[in-house]
Amino acid sequence: MSHIVILGAGLGGIIMAYEIKSKLRRDDRVTVVNLGSTYSFVPSNPWVAVGWRQPDDITVDLVPILKQRGIELRPEGAERVEPASNTIRLNGGEVIGYDYLVIATGPGLAFDEVPGLGPDGYTQSICQTGHAVQAKAAFDKFVQAPGPVVVGAAQGASCFGPAYEFAFILETALRKARVRDQVPMTFVTPEPYIGHLGLDGVGDTKGLLESALRERHIKWITNARTTKVEPGKLFVEEVNDDGSVKTVHELPFAFSMLLPAFRGVPAVAGIEGLTNPRGFVVIDKHQRNPAYPNVFAVGVCVAIPPVGKTPLAVGVPKTGFMIESMVTATAENIAASVKGEEPKAVASWNAVCLADFGDDGIAFVAQPQIPPRNVNWSSQGRWVHAAKVGFEKYFLHKVRQGKSDTFYENLVLDMLGIKKLKEIHMETAD
Repeated sequence: MSHIVILGAGLGGIIMAYEIKSKLRRDDRVTVVNLGSTYSFVPSNPWVAVGWRQPDDITVDLVPILKQRGIELRPEGAERVEPASNTIRLNGGEVIGYDYLVIATGPGLAFDEVPGLGPDGYTQSICQTGHAVQAKAAFDKFVQAPGPVVVGAAQGASCFGPAYEFAFILETALRKARVRDQVPMTFVTPEPYIGHLGLDGVGDTKGLLESALRERHIKWITNARTTKVEPGKLFVEEVNDDGSVKTVHELPFAFSMLLPAFRGVPAVAGIEGLTNPRGFVVIDKHQRNPAYPNVFAVGVCVAIPPVGKTPLAVGVPKTGFMIESMVTATAENIAASVKGEEPKAVASWNAVCLADFGDDGIAFVAQPQIPPRNVNWSSQGRWVHAAKVGFEKYFLHKVRQGKSDTFYENLVLDMLGIKKLKEIHMETAD
């Protein structure tokens, strides 16, 4: 009998649990370790922050679902992974063992790297549903007393789509509230150009996003290093290509949302051989850690080098569609390992993003995510908003049903010219 532990019950972790359970032998055990017993659909947080969704609309109680699937849930969360002894120390002190571990924690949020940043400081966040609820309260007050808005991301961020999404969703919400004419908006980003997205652009994301910002009268600052935040004031250094300071901006705001830099979570950060200096898990092409071959990782916690050199730190995003291919490859490889076989599955790492603007949106496909690519495409239209809503409903239904199938995703991707969402490459025997 093998015991597989999955650390984290986010987008990657919960689907990992369902998929690996379906591939194992009857007597093999699967345990999910998570801080809390609730799944939250993070891509919907921008809608929560302007009142278009309630938290209950996008959350799922995992207790009855995992029990029905024969998967154990440990909601204490992990204090520390100890890979040398194949154990995890839970919050509270209990230690559990594993034969195989899948790390799917998502990121640690480095608000502390910029003084005054974040929900405990002076800006809002949409990184967690609780943050989005707090942002909604601030938004309601803001609508009653409008003023300047600053939205964007701090240096070191690695998922820029939600920043763009929130800027446009907020702009749409302000128009619906009939106060947009009282709100100057500025988008700040460490990207070297609008639409870089940590991927050196995909298709014409630069042109599409610049045009969308101009059309909605949103100004922007690129190569922006946020140095500190004070009440109602954001301080930004705009840098040259060599990293030297070009201009210093002091941006007043009545409402602001900035994504922070990401790093690894404390439970795994600083473990030699397991993580890089930022705490992200190092993996090989089989999603497996080279130092600890029985440890795998999927999702945002995975270490991926930057696409290219940029004046400021710009991380590579890990989109939901890309993560699902990681999950499928990992499930195949653990199932093979349990049977005494060598892992052979390699994830496609194809990236598909549906960026909602509230009334329309932009979709892009990068196949694979890291250049050079076989597919490098982007498009704008109202259909993107409809597709994003549909994906939210379908994914939450899938989580509630305890399934990992991808009929809806494959249907959408067929429309985009991609034949298979969870496409993986199975290596041939030597």
